[in-house]
Amino acid sequence: MAYEICIYTDGACSGNPGKGGYGVVMELVGTNYRKEFYEGFKLTTNNRMELLAVIVGLEKINQHNKKVLIVSDSKYVVDAVEKKWVFGWEKIGFKNKKNPDLWLRFLKVYRKHQVDFKWIKGHNNHPQNERCDALAVMASQLPNLSLDAFYEQESQTIL
Repeated sequence: MAYEICIYTDGACSGNPGKGGYGVVMELVGTNYRKEFYEGFKLTTNNRMELLAVIVGLEKINQHNKKVLIVSDSKYVVDAVEKKWVFGWEKIGFKNKKNPDLWLRFLKVYRKHQVDFKWIKGHNNHPQNERCDALAVMASQLPNLSLDAFYEQESQTIL
């Protein structure tokens, strides 16, 4: 497939759970167009940030049915989609699965495009992945972090 958009993503967490953030680099293939996005959260998990980065990247695409390549160092995210686990989880209503709020949000935007995933090893000198990591870490250290309301509510019900 000839991709129109490449989305590079990473998540970070200081402690797990702890303060976290995501970083996204989007590139329009064949052009110099490049955008970066990031956000930090007071209390979250690394997997939530990895998945949220993918979601945000896909949500930033303002047209439907684009050919998109997601490049991520998250086995959690890449395997869940590429091995089709998430579709099985959806069929059982995400019962006993983590991050159902994000997976539902992911599936909604994922189905608007033609999306493939590529897993890469993290911290391996891949320029866009290193940039995403830097954005995610920086975002997790911002002074006014966002509230990951679903996660905080879920963690309170477990305690």
